[in-house]
Order: sequence, then structure tokens, then C-alpha cells
Amino acid sequence: MSISEIYESGIQKNNLAHFASIVNMAFIDGALNDEEKGLLSKFADKFDISEEQYSEVIKNPKRFALEAVSSKEERLHHLFDLFKMIFADNYVDPHEIKLIHQYAIGLGCSEDRALELIKKSIRIFQGKIDFEEYQYLIEKDQ
Repeated sequence: MSISEIYESGIQKNNLAHFASIVNMAFIDGALNDEEKGLLSKFADKFDISEEQYSEVIKNPKRFALEAVSSKEERLHHLFDLFKMIFADNYVDPHEIKLIHQYAIGLGCSEDRALELIKKSIRIFQGKIDFEEYQYLIEKDQ
């Protein structure tokens, strides 16, 4: 297996884990409704999940339990990856926000922290940050 194949398989494995975690969050309130199914299908496309993988995860979401994340940095990294995927089409809808919120709580964020992270992340990914935030991001490691 070449280095690029190993890298790609690692990315695909990570995408599948993220997708499965989102599916588990969607099942928290019981069976999936049509709206949730449509959103999960959209996420599957964004995460490059095959139809076979999609069916497997939907049939048995408990098999893909949400990984416990112990550090703040890991939680942020998972949320960052999710936001990158969501903003691939430069748009986030309210249903995606609801799932992100559930996902953040599932990763161990408090209700307030989850809402704060979502609000800030949306502003960052939409490019709606003010000069002070921009300056902080540019100069923080200098």
C-alpha cells in the first residue's frame, strides 16, 4: 500500500467515524424523520461515504459509537473537521446546526459551550470576523 493510499484510507476512516457519530446523534430522539434522513444523506455526500457504508451505519448506528474525546483540543478538532465538511458548499442550514449542537454535546461540551463554539465557528467559516479577531488569529503565535 502506497503512502497516498494509507493517507486516503485514514481520511476515509476518519470521515466514516465522523459520519457515524452524526448518525448516532440523529438517533438520540428515536427514529429518523424524513428531514433527518435528507440531512444525513447530504452529510454522507460531503464525507464521501459510499451507499454501502451509509446503509451499514443507518442499519446499526450503535456499532459506531461516538468516540469519547478527552481533551479540549480533540473536541475542537472534531468540530473543526465537521464545520469544514458542512461549509464545503458555503452554506449551513438550521438542521445542520441542530446536529452540530448534538454532536458537540456528545463530544463532551456543555450546552453553553456548544452554542458558543457553533456561533463562533459559523462566523469564522463565513468570514464574518472583526479586525480584533483577525489580528488575534494572525498574531497569536508570534
